[in-house]
Formats: sequence, structure tokens, C-alpha cells
Amino acid sequence: MKKTFGKLQNGENVEIYTLNNSKGMKMNVITYGGIISSLCVPNKNGEIIDVVLGYDNLEGYVGNTCYFGALIGRYGNRIGDGKFSLDGKEYQLAKNDHDKNHLHGGIVGFNKMVWDVVEFNQNENGDSITLSYLSKNGEEGYPGNFKVFVTYSLNNNNELVINYDAETDETTVCNLTQHTYFNLNGHNSGDVLKHKMLINADAFIPTDADSIPTGEIQSVAGTDFDFKTLIEIGARINNESEQLVFAGGYDHNWCLNKDEENQLTHAATAFSDVSGVAMDTFTTEPGMQFYTANYLDGTITGKNGTVYNSRNGFCHETQHYPDSPNQSNFPSTELKAGEKYSTKTVYKFYINKTPFEL
Repeated sequence: MKKTFGKLQNGENVEIYTLNNSKGMKMNVITYGGIISSLCVPNKNGEIIDVVLGYDNLEGYVGNTCYFGALIGRYGNRIGDGKFSLDGKEYQLAKNDHDKNHLHGGIVGFNKMVWDVVEFNQNENGDSITLSYLSKNGEEGYPGNFKVFVTYSLNNNNELVINYDAETDETTVCNLTQHTYFNLNGHNSGDVLKHKMLINADAFIPTDADSIPTGEIQSVAGTDFDFKTLIEIGARINNESEQLVFAGGYDHNWCLNKDEENQLTHAATAFSDVSGVAMDTFTTEPGMQFYTANYLDGTITGKNGTVYNSRNGFCHETQHYPDSPNQSNFPSTELKAGEKYSTKTVYKFYINKTPFEL
């Protein structure tokens, strides 16, 4: 189903598409930012709850500085000092993160663009939508004309599957991700500190006080970042270790355990005893940013008049590592002309069960 969601100041229309599956799940996607504006799943009582934070109207998303539900590019996460070098040439990007670093694609990133709908399919196996966007050479300082396609599929296994595909006509850097804030009790149910979390990673990336990687890849063993077994998000989040103090909670990249590069593997599990909803995250990406909505501060009024406060949601941003263009020991984010960029992430939902430690 397709409807008009609103109109931008320049007169451009923004549409909203509804995807369904046969198990009672429903998702709304708007063409502005490729944003997932709602994701409804059944809980253990048979009630349908919306498990993503967001707004009721386009105006909220246009003014949104928290990236609710949005596609992120050309480079998700941070690039230190807003610059990098390719083939001996330095590129300067916008310093839109405290006037120091580059964040989530810049001042007008992919989250602020109206995406084209290439295809919208509704069938008995679930619904899907493919969006596309052409990021022109020089946009936000990046080299190359960069064409990207993103497909959201909602299938009858209660999986939200996201496929990212892109190509360029000039060597560039790219790191596409999705910035949905989840709350498995419902978007309007308060903090997520009692949610249990597992992250399939032996190491994480420490950062400086501005959230830029130090270059180290650190073992999670014996730290507040060890989620190798299910533990409440809030169990250690208020500890006074340097990394938690820097970020005001969790806002770090975990280096996911993989036997082979680019294989689809289990990255994380989240679970709420209250709703009985569990979510497994799978990805081909080498990393995942686990973010606990530390910067929400009660000044945002979202869907149904809900005021969003700190830690009212969490993000599983599957990705390459932050600041990779400036860190030679991190997996490369370079994409050359003629090469194909292709990654996949799956969010799978369950009621009171999951294959991973429940």
C-alpha cells in the first residue's frame, strides 16, 4: 500500500509504503531518508506493538538530528577530522560532529534525501521495496558518482532483510548502514536497560573522547563490553570506565566473530522478558555499532506524543569500522570503479524463543 506522507518545502512529495507478512508483522517505509517509520510485531500476549522510535509526520523527520530509522551514507559512523586520502589525494568533508569530525555522511547525508522507488512487490511470501539514490561526484565532499540500491524485504519467517548494493565511477569510500532505534517493549515503553543483549564478538574498538577510534582493537574479556553471553543492557552501563564515560553509555563498534569475510553470520541477540519479543541480528558486515540512545534528552516528542529520553532505544548498526579510511589496520572501505558493493543484514523476530541462548 502506498500513500502520501507529506511535502517538503521545495514541493517534493514524500510517500509512505506499507509492507506486510502473513504472521502479523507490518512495516512502514517513507521515501525521505529511506526511513523505517514503524515496525509492528506480535508480543507474547498476541498484541501488535510498534518496536521502533520515530515521528508521526514528515516535519519531525526533516528536523530530526537523531537519524531515527534512516538509511545512512555515504559513510556511516565517524571519520576523524572529516578528512581522508585516496590515491594520494586528500578529501575534506563537512565537520558536522561538534565541528571536529564527520558523522553519518555529512550535513545533508542520505538520511535527508528523497529516494526513488525502483520496485514495490506484495505477494504471499511477504512484501519488499527497492529504493535507489544517486550521490553525485563531490556531494558532501566525496569523490565519484555513487549509485546505491537498498531493498527492504519483510518475509514470512518474521525477518526484515536489508540488501545494500552500490557502484561508483571513481574510487571512493563507502559504509552504508541503517539507524533504526529499537525498543522491544514498544517505542513508547521507556528505557531498554532491562533488555538482555548478546553480541557475538571477542573484541571492540576503543575511542577517544570524541568517539574517534584510537586504532586499537581490544578484547572484550574482563571489560564492560563483554556481551558474549546474555546480560542486561543496564547491568554495567553506568560503570565509570573511561569508554562508557566518554560516550555516556554504549556507542561503540564491536568486531564480529567471523570464519570468513562477507559471510552472513549471527551478530547479536536482543530480548525482552516483558514483551517476550526477541530479535536476532545477522550480517555480512565485519562490525556492528551498538548504541544505547545516550543522546536522547527528553526534548524530542515522537509518535503518539511520546517523549523520548536517554536509553529509550538501542541501535544495531551493522557496518565497517568507524574511521576506516584513516586506520590502515581496519578492513578497507574503498570502492573502485567497476567494483560492486554488496552487503546484507537480517533482523529476525521471535516470540519467547531464539536460537541463541534463550
